[in-house]
Amino acid sequence: MGPMTKLLVQRISLGLLLLLLVSVVIFVGTMVLPGDVAQQILGQSATPEALANLRAELGVDQPPVARYFEWLGGLLTGDLGTALTSGQSINEAVGRRFSNTLFLAVSAAVIAVPLAIFLGLLAVRYRERWPDKLISATTLTTISMPEFVIGYILMFVLGVQLRWFSPTSVGYRPDADLFTRLESIAIPILVLTLVVLAHMMRMTRAAILNVMQSAYIETAELKGMPMLKIIRKHALPNAIAPIVNVVMLNLAYLVVGVVVVEVVFVYPGMGQYLVDHVTKRDIPVVQACGMIFAAIYIGLNLVADIVSILTNPRLRHPK
Repeated sequence: MGPMTKLLVQRISLGLLLLLLVSVVIFVGTMVLPGDVAQQILGQSATPEALANLRAELGVDQPPVARYFEWLGGLLTGDLGTALTSGQSINEAVGRRFSNTLFLAVSAAVIAVPLAIFLGLLAVRYRERWPDKLISATTLTTISMPEFVIGYILMFVLGVQLRWFSPTSVGYRPDADLFTRLESIAIPILVLTLVVLAHMMRMTRAAILNVMQSAYIETAELKGMPMLKIIRKHALPNAIAPIVNVVMLNLAYLVVGVVVVEVVFVYPGMGQYLVDHVTKRDIPVVQACGMIFAAIYIGLNLVADIVSILTNPRLRHPK
């Protein structure tokens, strides 16, 4: 086994081990949540006998260890279980909700990733001049504000005052045409773009500036090569690894971190689905959503690590 293959196997193994540990944390965390799903379903007037019978029917009266391994076995076979409060298959509900979340995240990523790289290159080109200072100040402002604050501001300005877009996504329909779907989620897309744009732009700028201090960049400058050509042909390819890392991390955030945005704009995605069932104390749904979010986050981080290994000669040949 070559050194690169060995390194890849180690990273993948660590990712799977981390996912297993996360499953334990999620299961234990949901077990200690206050509330009783049987009480939630039957109401406060339910008798102790009725509560005990419903707990036995739902399977929540079994020992925690047995419930964990039963749940883990279901995950390994692709069965997320059944929602306790509705009796519906979690797989079907998650399939619908996840496609909505993915559409929102991909729409924001299509705008944010190219724009972040472009602004990072522009900031490097005009380093310490007004374009660089303006871009840095703007992104620093957006990165310092919580998503819900940006969301409410844009909702009020663009949705209520100017009436350019719908203030919320209540009317979003997955079966509508593409333009109608994008119009109904325009403000959530803008919020997510502003949030992740700052991280990616600043990392792009920092990575390229780090490479710009290399000797071969100085040689290219002394030869009279235009600055934009130096950045495009020499600096950007050698700074691609950290840029890919931060892009993957922000893509993971776009999928995992949309909970707040979906709740603010009443968007029918995974985040709204999770919050609705947390209030109902529906443990299987909370566990399933938590594992899906964790798997996506760990998976995209793993992809970022693999891309870094494949694009960095020092990692491909550690000796």
